[in-house]
Amino acid sequence: MANARTTPSSAWPYPRWIAHRGAGKLAPENTLAAFRLGAAHGYRMFECDAKLSADGVVFLMHDATLERTTNGQGIGGDQPWAALAQLDAGGWHSRAHAGEPLPTLANLARFCLANGYHLNIEIKPTPGLEQKTGEVVAREAQQLWQGQAVPPLLTSFRPESLQGARSAAPGLPRGLLLDTLWTGWLDTALALECVAVVCNHALWDSATVAQAQGAGLRTLSYTVNDDWAAQRLISLGTDGIITDRVDLFAPAVDAGSSPA
Repeated sequence: MANARTTPSSAWPYPRWIAHRGAGKLAPENTLAAFRLGAAHGYRMFECDAKLSADGVVFLMHDATLERTTNGQGIGGDQPWAALAQLDAGGWHSRAHAGEPLPTLANLARFCLANGYHLNIEIKPTPGLEQKTGEVVAREAQQLWQGQAVPPLLTSFRPESLQGARSAAPGLPRGLLLDTLWTGWLDTALALECVAVVCNHALWDSATVAQAQGAGLRTLSYTVNDDWAAQRLISLGTDGIITDRVDLFAPAVDAGSSPA
């Protein structure tokens, strides 16, 4: 797979609008039900969170612990996939989704590839497994998307995870996630050969956008749920908007917030 590094003047293969964890808060996050609902609202790209089970299966879940989004207990990464696969990952959200299982990355890949959807995989390691998680997620993503024109975008808040991804699958595009503009963020993104920086949307202003884009990086934002914030980011010339509000923003339209 060819290296996907781009510059602001070259083609960017991903749509501007990205559905956060599948469908934001309208369905249980990181489940296939959520990705199907996001797609029903017209979204063609999704963000998900990926981590490792105790026996090395890549599965989708945001938190390190199971309690918030499943009926399980404890640290998800401490359990084998056979146990995780039995959990209810939908009942916490609503009775309509009771019994929804945790998906593997392979499950989601099949859905995306069958429908021509794009994916942003956030590497969300169990603490202590940062580099290994990056390696395993990247290696599996490379295998799942082998031969595809547009690979998934791998992102993480943890530079160690991105380094692991870079060593395992250097041709896959990477993005550094930021919740603050910590000292050295731009140098770190460049050292990791990232193609993008994904910031808390409030961090972007004209100077930081120019700084990132001037270094050849694309500029994406999370989690954008208000029209005024989306309009500001579009006016700044940023490249991607991750949103929970799949019911508010029409993804085929770069401006405005007409219902999808």
